[in-house]
This record gives sequence, C-alpha cells and structure tokens, in this order.
Amino acid sequence: MVARIPADALRPDESLLLVKVTVVAWSSRRYAVVFRQSNGRSLGSESRQMSRAWYAVDNIAEISTPALLVYPARVDENLRRMIAGAGGVDRLRPHVKTHKMPAVVRRKLALGITKFKCATIAEAEMLGQCEAPDVLLAYQPVGPNAARLARLAVAYPATRFSAVADDEAAVRALSAALSDVARTVEVLLDLDVGMHRTGISPGPAAVALYRLIASLPGLAPGGLHAYDGHIRNSSLSDRANETAQAFQGIADFHQQLTAAGLDVPRIVGGGSPTFPIHALNAAYECSPGTTVFWDHSYGTRYPDMDYIPAALVVTRVVSRPTANRLCLDLGYKAVSPDNPDKRVHLLDLVDAQPVVHSEEHLVVESSNAANFDVGDVLYGVPFHICPTVALHEAAVTVREHSADGLWPIVARDRRLTI
Repeated sequence: MVARIPADALRPDESLLLVKVTVVAWSSRRYAVVFRQSNGRSLGSESRQMSRAWYAVDNIAEISTPALLVYPARVDENLRRMIAGAGGVDRLRPHVKTHKMPAVVRRKLALGITKFKCATIAEAEMLGQCEAPDVLLAYQPVGPNAARLARLAVAYPATRFSAVADDEAAVRALSAALSDVARTVEVLLDLDVGMHRTGISPGPAAVALYRLIASLPGLAPGGLHAYDGHIRNSSLSDRANETAQAFQGIADFHQQLTAAGLDVPRIVGGGSPTFPIHALNAAYECSPGTTVFWDHSYGTRYPDMDYIPAALVVTRVVSRPTANRLCLDLGYKAVSPDNPDKRVHLLDLVDAQPVVHSEEHLVVESSNAANFDVGDVLYGVPFHICPTVALHEAAVTVREHSADGLWPIVARDRRLTI
C-alpha cells in the first residue's frame, strides 16, 4: 500500500501557488516575495541554458541567491521510504532537527506519523503548534529550559511532551518546574552506548536515577533513550556488528528495571545511519532525521540507504578570478562549513573543489570553470543538510520545475513564544 498525503492536510500557505503579475526578487534569508508570470514560469536565458535535470527550476531568474530549495514530491518519497523501512509508522519517531519546518511536520502527520523527536524547546513548540501527539525532547533540559518545557506542557495540551535526562540535579529541577504548573511529563533515561557525548552508563547508578524519576512529583518513567552517533561505518554489516556490541547491555538493563517493578514503556534508539539496523528490532522506536532531505555526506557514505536528495542550495557565479576558479555567492552563512574540507556537491560542476570559504563567498577550482559565466546558476547538494537548513529563514518549494512558494523554517529560532 502506497501512503498518500491528502490534499486537505496542507494549509494554504504551504503551497502559496503563484498568480499574476508582481515581481520582487526573493532571498531565502530576507523575505521579499514574489515571482513573475501567472503560471509561475520564466523563460530567461538562465533557464534556457539549464538542462531538464530533475532539480532545474524554470523560473530561476526570479530567485535571489543564495537560497534553499525544497522539492516536496521528493520529500514525500523519502517519508514513504522511512515508513517502509520501519515496517509502518508505529515504531517511527523521526527527528525534526533536519528540517525545522511545520510544513514537513504536517506531511508526516498526514502519513500517520504521530511520534516525533526534537533537540530544542523551539522545535518542541513548533511540534506543539502542529498538534503533534507525542514529542520527545532528546536534550536534557537545564537552566531555564526546565521551566520552558513545563510551560509547553501547559500551553499545548494536545501534545504529550517527554524529555531525556542523565543527571540527578537536572531531574530534580525538572520535577520542581512541573510541580509548579501541576503537570506531569515522562522522562526517558539517557544512556551512553559508546558515543560519550551524553548519557549515563547502564548499571547501578542508572537504576537509582531511573527509580528517582519514578518517585518524583511531576515526572513519570518514560523508558530508555540511546543515541549511537559514533557508529558511522560505510558497510552495513560492520555498522550492524558495531550496533549489536554497543547495545548488548540494553536488554539486560531493561530486565533489571522491570524486575525492580519499574515501568519501561519504550526504548528509543539510534539516528539515521543505524536506522536500518534498529528497524529490525521490534523493541525499539527509530529516530532517523537526515533521511527526510538526505545530503551528500550520507549519500556517499551509506550506499545501502535508499534515499534521495530533496533539498538543495542554489547559487550564482559572482566572479571568475582565474581561469580555473569560480567565486560563488554561497558563503558559510548559506551552506554549512562544519566539515573541514567539504561543503557542497555541485550537480553541474562535479569536480569542483572548495579553496576559499568566507561569510558570503565560496571559491571553487574546477577544470570546467571556463564553461561558466558570471551570473550562471549552480545547484548543489549540501554536504551536511541539517545546519545548512538552519541558516535560512525559508525554503523555496519547487514542483514540476517551477518555484511556487515558501516553507518557513520556523524552528531555526531558539525561541518562538515560550
């Protein structure tokens, strides 16, 4: 059965179909809409020069660069593949950190996904605004964020919020914040399975902390959470072996908790690279994130994962400083620079190598640089899509080769209303 998104699941502002006349240049980092021609298409010299590759935008002449493009049909296909990979929606808890967009959340809801994972209070509030039924804040709330989570529980009663924790003081502070508003949230014990970033190792101290969670007012035991971001081997069989080793103590620990009379309603495990592995374990909820948009890093590293690029950056040549160099308007305010030597895979200039990257400029070297003029357009798959999305206020949606609207990236902000 092929999952389909009902037409009435999308709000009018998510399609923003273009009609008539007025034109203002648009930038993904500054709102100033919109496009030319009633059919949303333009046949300028730029688009005549483009081949009809899947990513080509006919009315590209009306889009200021740099910009982020999202292709909804490809997003939907990736969501269907995620659901198929998990064997249905029941054990799927996708992370929203990659897209941070209400439009994508609503597409997930329309396909029957009811459980979500997030990393910030703003992302949690975005999910509450979308009336997502079940939201896990996979980031221990400390400082003011404990009270902010409590306020979320009051402000969005249609959403059941939960959080992770690995520290007694943080657990007690969260209990106090929730008691102040007479609300209860589930808390999942965050376990360290080898990444050594967050989490407590399974053992007596972890049992004691989980028992404390079960005893404090405002809190309820929510189960276990374990993230394995250190497992990144390109070979699926090697990843599977590393995952089995990392998680070998989880089942025993789960039994210790249940033998002590403690409720363990769920285990949330892994991210995108180990999604195919955890999906085979009926005891686990799975939390892929990057799979919704995909990127060049995962696309080249994990050939076993059958996802397609659904979000690109678009850039223009702004200068030709030497015969083999192009300067693009794709600075590190528009594409993530978090990898030391990788930025973007340019689809029409695949041999391009970055040599200089600054706030507003990306200089690349290529043996084919002479084929491009100042003003020419290039499309690229970001090496790391998640932080790239967060650099833009909105994404331009592209349907059937036409840029036809905007999807605001609401949760790029650290604070919405709470």
